[in-house]
Amino acid sequence: MKFRETSSSYTFNKSTYINLRWIAYTGQIITILLVEFFFKFNFHYMPCIFVVFLSALTNLYLFFQVKENQLNNLYSTTFLTYDIFQLLILFYFTGGITNPFIFLIIIPAVFSSQHLSIKSSIILVIITIFSLIFLSFFHFELPNPDVLHFHTPKYYLYSIPIAIVIGLLFLVYFGLKFGSENRTREDAYNKLQEIMAKENELVSLGGQAAAAAHSLGTPLSTILLTSKELKKEFGGNKKIIADLDLLISQSNRCSEIIKKLTLNPVIEDKFFDKETSLDIYIKEIVRSYKEISNKKFIISLEKFKKKIKSNKSPEIIYGLRNFIGNANKFSQNKVEIFLISNDEETEIIIEDDGPGFPKDLIDKSILGEPYIRSKDQKNISKYGLGLGTFIGKTLLEKNFAKIFFENHDGKGAQVKIKWNNKDLIKI
Repeated sequence: MKFRETSSSYTFNKSTYINLRWIAYTGQIITILLVEFFFKFNFHYMPCIFVVFLSALTNLYLFFQVKENQLNNLYSTTFLTYDIFQLLILFYFTGGITNPFIFLIIIPAVFSSQHLSIKSSIILVIITIFSLIFLSFFHFELPNPDVLHFHTPKYYLYSIPIAIVIGLLFLVYFGLKFGSENRTREDAYNKLQEIMAKENELVSLGGQAAAAAHSLGTPLSTILLTSKELKKEFGGNKKIIADLDLLISQSNRCSEIIKKLTLNPVIEDKFFDKETSLDIYIKEIVRSYKEISNKKFIISLEKFKKKIKSNKSPEIIYGLRNFIGNANKFSQNKVEIFLISNDEETEIIIEDDGPGFPKDLIDKSILGEPYIRSKDQKNISKYGLGLGTFIGKTLLEKNFAKIFFENHDGKGAQVKIKWNNKDLIKI
């Protein structure tokens, strides 16, 4: 299953954008009519109504002619540029920079910073700044009763666009920053969902394999027993004996294969148990790594006094496996896993004797964030982009765990995973 590459996808939701524009145009036309006919502040209202009418036509075009549900970056930039010019014309006829609603002109650029590319946001910021400069020098008077002559000092008048530009740059910068982080995190979450979907498939397959092992156990035993009896009966016929030996060996091989397919071949009768304590999780995971690694795994249960049983969770299995796998990858000789529990808390500590966490990442407290890269060139090929740590941390935190990263005694990495017992029971 492939997920959308959100990190390189810049789009607007068409229906949301259209609805926001309808709200804006409704507010604009109501304001124009109130000022002209209710307050009787005479101004050039007909050009303003025409601009709003033209904008409504562009919205109808979006609704009926554009079939995509998501507007791409080019479409979005084009329509947001139009929105800026639409506001520019309205403000030109209604007081320019002195209009109290002038701050609304920055909305398209701020909106772009969270959803579109950096290039599009820069273009819209530049257009907005030039619009503010234009409206500072060229505009009709602010609509007002004839008895009032609205006048502001020049220094105050010019401070308005400066303040708006500062606010615009501030908001756009943070919009770009948060928008980029959100897209990165969304991409990481999509990968997490993909991995968990595969994990669930494997767990499901393991369940089917266990069921097959239990179901096929009796017929395989019958075949094996019958073959041995036939071997005794036809002991003098070498040809038949050879065939029976082959049948016996293949029956034994089938039994071994089915056992390996189960998640816990040692405790077959308890495979379908729903509740499992954390020491069983750890033993199952470590056993799988012992088959492929020459590192020494040490599991300490001396302080594991309180065993809390919870439902088997693929998320906890994958999260723990992730951190134990990282310890195996970076360790030189051994991986130590300590299980500690009392009446209040349960804790798992995973330690290795490798180089430890990169100092530049652990000092900034950004371990567990996706797509981060260490400056440590010595182990750069092993560190990767932190996606695995992010996935493991997210899965365990989703199951009420608290994760802590540190380097122990300068000899390697240490991951502490803590649960409150009352939360562990909920899983």
